This record gives sequence, structure tokens and C-alpha cells, in this order.
Amino acid sequence: MSFIKSLAGATCAFALLSGVAAAEPAIIFDLGGKFDKSFNEAAFNGATRWAEETGGTFKELEMQDEAQREQALRRLAEAGANPVVMTGFAFGDVLNKVAPDFPDTKFAIIDMVVDQPNVKSVVFNEHEGSYLVGMMAGLATKTGTVGFIGGMDIPLIRKFGCGYAQGVLAAKPDAKIVLNMTGTTPAAWNDPVKGAELAKGQKAQGADVIYAAAGGTGVGVLQAAADEGILSIGVDSNQNYMHPGKVLTSMLKRVDNAVYEAFKEGEALTPGINVMGLANDGVGYAMDENNAPLVTPEMQAAVDAAAEKIKSGELVVHDYMSDNTCPAATF
Repeated sequence: MSFIKSLAGATCAFALLSGVAAAEPAIIFDLGGKFDKSFNEAAFNGATRWAEETGGTFKELEMQDEAQREQALRRLAEAGANPVVMTGFAFGDVLNKVAPDFPDTKFAIIDMVVDQPNVKSVVFNEHEGSYLVGMMAGLATKTGTVGFIGGMDIPLIRKFGCGYAQGVLAAKPDAKIVLNMTGTTPAAWNDPVKGAELAKGQKAQGADVIYAAAGGTGVGVLQAAADEGILSIGVDSNQNYMHPGKVLTSMLKRVDNAVYEAFKEGEALTPGINVMGLANDGVGYAMDENNAPLVTPEMQAAVDAAAEKIKSGELVVHDYMSDNTCPAATF
């Protein structure tokens, strides 16, 4: 498989890429790296699944800093990669600028809408999956206080937190919810030390279940929660295995499916907006042998019942992105 590990030594790396046959798909990971055990890793798993099933190969890039976004997109398109998939809202402005220069190249972006004729925009109903794990937290808490730790303070992450808060209060109306964000720059996605500090601070305020929606920073949240004897909730990928018996569940954001489908479509990638939610298995929550002892049949039944109501439209979870307000929490 032809992998380019990073943009360090970019001239040499892209010289190698230019010799690869056209129409090989490519993926660019956001800051935090492909092995963040969360968002980027889910994307990598989707690309890998496509390669294993088809025998195909793909290009991949891990950026070292913000300045490399446009360079990465242009060089991959020039090298004949098609489609080019990128993970993260931060590619939005750059893609809007680059896509018109390569009308024969298809692009797919996750977590942002880019209105160009050769771009597929994949967005998720994270608030729906977060509502379900919020219910789980509300049903599991013994102190009546639960926590949420986000990564970079942006509307998208507040969307996670707002959905979570709604689910918590649906299960336990008198619950207290402690919310923190890690930072205001992209560095907030990869600061496990800060994540651990925030988790310990939330425990000091009484939280005994903490949901981390913070990329690589969440690794520190989950570790600290396990060390402190409280429960955590993972995000994006199934993180239950990281601390068996200590992670209540994980909110699954099927970025892997989004990347897999984009690679599968190949040069025939369909432009436009694709919304992935509970109804089409775009989000959900994780159950396996690692968290089974923590979740009673009654808890699972209650959460599954809510999921069915969301799928049918009977229950509508407020989307923070719709008006930047949250009826269940104050950020």
C-alpha cells in the first residue's frame, strides 16, 4: 500500500506520489494524527477496510501544522488522486478555494459543507448519538453529577455537548452537568494532559461519569477517569477497550463508513450533502464485552427505545448548530 506518512519533506514525498497511477484515492488526516484512537483513526479504518476488500491502494497524509492544508490538497490533486477525502471542518475554506482549480477531481470533506460541484460534504447528527450516551450517563450516575469535556470550543463540539445534556436530563431531570472545553485552537484536539486535568477537576465537582468529545485529548480524559475510579464515555470510535469496565460506552460516529463509501464511489463520487444520523447508522453507541457489566438490560432498553423514537421522528433532539442555543445546558 503506497503510504506517505506526513508532509515533512514534502517535496520528496510528493515526487513519489506523482509517479503513482491516476485514480488512486487519498485521505488527509486532521491534526492529531491517524492513530488518535478517535476521529482520525475511524477515518483510517474506513480507508483500510476499502483497501482490504478491494485490493486497492490509497495515499494518505498526516499534516504537521495548519499551513499545510492547501499544499496537501493541491499536490494530491496534481498527482492524480481521485477522490481526495479530508477529515475535519478546518479544511472547509481551503477546499472551497482549491476545488474549482481541479474540476475533474472529486473531493469529500467530513464535518463541513462546501458548495462546489465536485465536492461531497458529509455531516453527522452527532447530537442524536450524544443524546443516547447522555441517557446512559443519567441512568448510571450515582452522584447525580456528570461531566462533558470537549476539544476545541467550536459550535460542532457544543453540538455534542448539547445533545449529551438533553439525554442526561431525559434520564435524570435533576442531574447537574459540568461542561468544559479544552481550548480555542486546534491544539485542543491533542492535549491528553489537559484532558486529564479537566477530568480530575470535574470529579472534584462531583462528576462520576464524563463524556469526552475531544479527539486525542480524550485519551487523557478516559485514563484519568479510570485512575480516579469514575466512568468515562468515549467518542467517534469504540473506545470501550481502552479501559475495560471503566468506559460506560462510546458514542459512535461512523466516519469509517463515510470514508469507505467515498473510496468505494471513486471517481464517480456523488457531489452534494450527505447527512449521517441514527436513521442511517451514521451515529450510535457501543456495546461489547468491555462495558456489558456496566449496562443493565433496563438501561439498554431505555436507550434503545429513545433511539427508535429519534429514528421515527417522534423524538427530536435539539441541534445546537441550528441556532447556537442549548435548552439543556449553558456553555
